[in-house]
Amino acid sequence: MLVSANVSERMSEPPDIGVSVVILALGRASSEESGATDVATTRGNHDARPTLWIPLVRRIKQPFLGDWALPGGNLQSGTSLEDAARTALESTTQLRPRYLEQLYTFGDPSRSHGGLPMVTIAYWALIATTETTQLTGGENVRWFPTTDLPSLAFDHGDIIDYALTRVRNKVEYTDLATRLVGDTFTLSQLREVHEAITGTSLDPANFRRKMLSSGMLEATGSQLSNGKHRPAMLYRYVAHESPHQAHQRRPQGKTRHENAGHTP
Repeated sequence: MLVSANVSERMSEPPDIGVSVVILALGRASSEESGATDVATTRGNHDARPTLWIPLVRRIKQPFLGDWALPGGNLQSGTSLEDAARTALESTTQLRPRYLEQLYTFGDPSRSHGGLPMVTIAYWALIATTETTQLTGGENVRWFPTTDLPSLAFDHGDIIDYALTRVRNKVEYTDLATRLVGDTFTLSQLREVHEAITGTSLDPANFRRKMLSSGMLEATGSQLSNGKHRPAMLYRYVAHESPHQAHQRRPQGKTRHENAGHTP
């Protein structure tokens, strides 16, 4: 009876608010992959197919003792949500990526599993290959490919799925892919990012035509040497206004054409 009363009391308390971070990086499986924490990035093992990797933390207390979970922590007084997310990210990966965005708020009552109600404000971060040369874990921290995740605590599997869906939906019309490969990149590097995000193989020639005709890229005038192969042209992303944004900037009132034939 005492246990039931305690559970009932906890469920009536205000929810505990925390921050979780989905950290995505482009990587390839190492040559000795067996649950290892090291991941060679796109500058490493070119024989392996690139994919998205994510760091997880092994829980050392109940509930879900021993299971893997997203990096995160409780929101502390005097700390902003973004600072809390960056602290969780840095303590896990020792990295401070430039791209960090609030993802969604998860607060379904069932996620507390009979304990104190919990609300998680999830963020997602993208780590470019230019920001690190190797993704390594630490004590109770390991990098996993998003295509082969272990058993996850709470609803963290749903959070990761939501983040991956957001990435796939945005990759076609924003510079999001370049956030994973760096400010300048070859078309081959950019294609590998798209393949890792979508989980599909893309025809190099078709991808090249599509990207060059999109108006989103411009050549930098520099080239990247690639071993025995011919140097590849480096590109950068060019932001363009959408038709809606251009309309919003248009001066209000009639145009000269609209005023033609009318007296003032």
